[in-house]
Amino acid sequence: MKATGGLTTCDYDTLHADVVGSLLRPAELLAGQKQLAAGTLSYGQFKEIEDRAVDDAIALQENAGLKIVTDGEMRRQSFQSQMTAAVSGFGDFELDAFLWGDWYDTQGVHRKRRPDKLGVVEKLSRRRYLSADEFSYLKKKTSRIPKVTIPSPTLWANFWSPKYSRNAYPTLDAFLADIVGILREEVTELVRLGATYIQIDAPHYGLLLDARTRVFYENLGWSLNRWLSWGIELDNAVVDGFRDVTFGFHV
Repeated sequence: MKATGGLTTCDYDTLHADVVGSLLRPAELLAGQKQLAAGTLSYGQFKEIEDRAVDDAIALQENAGLKIVTDGEMRRQSFQSQMTAAVSGFGDFELDAFLWGDWYDTQGVHRKRRPDKLGVVEKLSRRRYLSADEFSYLKKKTSRIPKVTIPSPTLWANFWSPKYSRNAYPTLDAFLADIVGILREEVTELVRLGATYIQIDAPHYGLLLDARTRVFYENLGWSLNRWLSWGIELDNAVVDGFRDVTFGFHV
């Protein structure tokens, strides 16, 4: 094999690039979301705007030459929000439930507190699939490999509270076991629809390395080593047995 710029000639067949996170929402979509919430736009009108945003996201990736494309996560409030939109039992929460922590920009650091009363309050019940409709639309709109993203089960430790959740789930283990069950059902449905590339988003490993965020996890009752080993077990439980699917992890 001949080396070329540090790569062997055969490596070009295996290397690829694809979008890992969401794409920026266009102004039309952001305005449509506000109008829908205010009741000045019908759901049908909003759906047309949303579909156009997805179509443009697909075209952007295809024109860039990507062989793997996503829908840009245009239909999501947050990359996590498909779970709470599709499954009941999480209780009342706001966007900061997904965004608490330190955020940095050119103006400095912005700190968002974790909502005080955040916590699952009832047994989880799936009302619909999380991302099946997103994937189906994407698949029919592209001849490239469609990629869909789902959240890591460990991420949902954020929604278990020793104070507010014990009536529904006496232990965090029991709560995350149900999360794993929902995510495995999701993967099964996505595979049935033709998915071959699924991304697992935001396993908590990176948060455990930062002492400022690790303390939240340790206050739920386990050491760093316990969290790491258990997190791997939970992620493996979601992907185990789906041999024809490529799973990517966005850490």
